[in-house]
Amino acid sequence: MIDSLVLWQRHREQSVSTESVDQAKQAVRERVWALLEAARAVAPGVHGRIPAFVGADQAAEWLAALPAWQAAEVIKAVPDRAQLPVRARALADGKLVYMAVPMLADALPFYLLDPTTLAISPTEAAAKEVAARVASKVNVDEMQPVDLVICGSVAVNRQGVRLGKGAGYSDIEIALLHEAGLIGPETVIVTTVHSLQVLDEPLPETEHDFSVDLIVTPDEVIPCGPPRRPTGLIWEHLSPEKIAAIPVLAARAGR
Repeated sequence: MIDSLVLWQRHREQSVSTESVDQAKQAVRERVWALLEAARAVAPGVHGRIPAFVGADQAAEWLAALPAWQAAEVIKAVPDRAQLPVRARALADGKLVYMAVPMLADALPFYLLDPTTLAISPTEAAAKEVAARVASKVNVDEMQPVDLVICGSVAVNRQGVRLGKGAGYSDIEIALLHEAGLIGPETVIVTTVHSLQVLDEPLPETEHDFSVDLIVTPDEVIPCGPPRRPTGLIWEHLSPEKIAAIPVLAARAGR
């Protein structure tokens, strides 16, 4: 069992060293959110969210033309609205889709969308509200190996360093799948974003952050540098509150 006091002490030590990094990340997010709104590339109210950007459908089309997509049979995707066209295309193309339960707030943290058993259209099933009604939920140990991971981003650079909205759920999902042997260094990780979200500058990152292999915008496909991803959960980076709020983590911490 991982003692809660030990976890709290580790988190306090880690939080001191990462506070400035977190502040730097948030400054980039705020800048990108404002830029997207000013360019009318998103609907108002994007702050605090993964941007549902104009051109998401076209980005999904670019992605579907790539060899990595065509070779993939099993896809893991985020539930954000920006990636709805990607999830719908995956189901239409006959791919098995695992979609994270929002905030991983269930003991079974992934929805299983199997196109061979759906009684509704791929576009309907790919919406997170509908998936919550029609999809079965599965635990990590019930999942098949994943060929392609689709994530959302607030900002990303051409080296593949990405910033999410700051909650850390995508990092936890990747760590869980890596620990379970469902993804590895060869697994392709893709983010779909608006061109304004691609920055030509270094971005702050921490040990638990993963990089992406491909960036797909409505205008181009950008291959990134060598992959960098953690091989599992870094417990010192997780607060007791975060662990308690995510059942799959709370169960592991209590072993």
